[in-house]
Amino acid sequence: MAFQKTEHDVDFCVVGGGLAGMCAAIAAARGGSRVALIHDRPVLGGNASSEIRMWICGAQGDNNRETGILEEIELASLYRNPDKLYPAWDAILYEKVRREPNITLLLNCSVFDAEMNGDTIVSVTGWQGTAQRMHKIRAALFADCSGDSVLAPLTGAQYRVGREAASEFGEKTSQQAADRQTMGMSCLIQMRKTDRPTRFVPPAWAKKLTAEELRLRTPHMENSGENFWYLELGGDRDSIHDTEEIRDGLLALAYGMADYIKNSGEVPDADLWEPEWIGFLPGKRESRRMVGPVIMTQGDVLSGGRFPDVVAYGGWPLDDHHPGGFYHAGNPNVCGATPSPYGIPYRALYSVNVPNLFFAGRNISVTHAALSSTRVMATCALLGQAVGTAADIAREYGLSPDGVYVEKLDLLQQRLMDDGCFLPYHTRRIAEVCRNAALSCEGQTPDNLENLRGGIDRNHRLYGNADRRVTLLPGQAVTYSFDPPARLCFARLRFDADLNRDTLPGDGVERKHVMRANRTPDSPSTHLPTTLVKSYALTAVTQAGDRITVAETEENVLGCVNIPLPDTPLASVSLTLRATWGGDPTAALFAFDVR
Repeated sequence: MAFQKTEHDVDFCVVGGGLAGMCAAIAAARGGSRVALIHDRPVLGGNASSEIRMWICGAQGDNNRETGILEEIELASLYRNPDKLYPAWDAILYEKVRREPNITLLLNCSVFDAEMNGDTIVSVTGWQGTAQRMHKIRAALFADCSGDSVLAPLTGAQYRVGREAASEFGEKTSQQAADRQTMGMSCLIQMRKTDRPTRFVPPAWAKKLTAEELRLRTPHMENSGENFWYLELGGDRDSIHDTEEIRDGLLALAYGMADYIKNSGEVPDADLWEPEWIGFLPGKRESRRMVGPVIMTQGDVLSGGRFPDVVAYGGWPLDDHHPGGFYHAGNPNVCGATPSPYGIPYRALYSVNVPNLFFAGRNISVTHAALSSTRVMATCALLGQAVGTAADIAREYGLSPDGVYVEKLDLLQQRLMDDGCFLPYHTRRIAEVCRNAALSCEGQTPDNLENLRGGIDRNHRLYGNADRRVTLLPGQAVTYSFDPPARLCFARLRFDADLNRDTLPGDGVERKHVMRANRTPDSPSTHLPTTLVKSYALTAVTQAGDRITVAETEENVLGCVNIPLPDTPLASVSLTLRATWGGDPTAALFAFDVR
């Protein structure tokens, strides 16, 4: 008896359910595209999931935190998961996808085949082991967000593996000859400090570690930043086909580290620490990188990424890990500063030779040196949202990925910013009906109010050092008045979500990361940024003089909100902020405009 096969017809098929794939699927679905999201694991999130537990890192520096769909996810976790527990985190990621009616989610499904018509993808087929079922997905557009670029060998899409010679792109590296070596992968561990002594008996195959071997990798248990990332192997092997064997070596290291912490006598309070979790699924940093019309280089990163088609940004250091990993005798990684933020071009996000293939995540079109910065997950989430938005525009206008670049680049950039994304050196375009409206608020100066329709959603050095927030007292209403009354589609709000997380508890690591590594009795419970508006009301007056409540919430958990307006001419639209999540009676607003 043959296995059952289910066939799906969608507009956009996303392979890979890490943060890049999730954001791509959600962005496209919200625009109206029918989306299939295929993921080969039981939980979403990829390297950020409970199976791997790498931190979501991104651009460094003041007010550079990534927003858009990733911000929604992280704020939801601060609200619903104050103790940073992975069961709650997995549920938040799952719910974020499941609540989108336009997404068909296929978990535990591994893509192994692709049907081509010339150089164009017609369909992909995956095996869902839990249901012993084949799934065939036909689509006009595809995105490879799998990390390992599984669609590259299946479709003939061009890709690269390994390190380029410095001379190929004029990069400032010590790499004189190209090779196929990459950064390695890690099986992480998490430790918990208890109030009683515990014992740990390691398995016989655990690596017996010595203080000399850990000279440059010494565990610092009381440091909240200790997540054992340096337990790394595999960069000097095939980071795809040798994964199972590399995993075995990583597990020996991980259990060996737990043994060293508990039983070496070198770690303070060792009797109170116990391994709470050890990962069996390696988290990868690098494997195949797709090739697009542009290959972004280290030089592009260091010059700020001033591309005309910027659709995302990075800002993590040039953080290159040695291929030898743990067994490299020197420092495990070399870091170089980047001009955070730097722009990432749209042309690095779709294939140079397969015309209906996007990609997002650590597999975008970059050199190895540039990848050492662009690979981190907050950056990958932005790339995913850009790809999903581009795919929806392509569906709407009947375009290829390259056609979006040629014909609809400005629309892509504006939609990303309207949906909460920050694009360096760009400002949102404010609709003419909004620019021409009368804007008023008792107690506010006209110049200050103009910030609300200035098209800039955060304080940032790229736009000068001025504070662009408008601070309101509870009950103060900001009003747009239209003469004559106007038909509008949306009101857009951007609140102060404390991008630097200064209002959260704990040290800098605790405040920065939505999840934690080691857990102690003193690990704080977190909460939403106290600057974030909790309660507000949006009201309108119709042409007939009727006052209506358009939207009202008592527990807002979003930094950026787009609110549909009634389909009737409006004489005015007013926003009243009532309270924040903190004790300050004032509330700050970066943007309030209509279109």
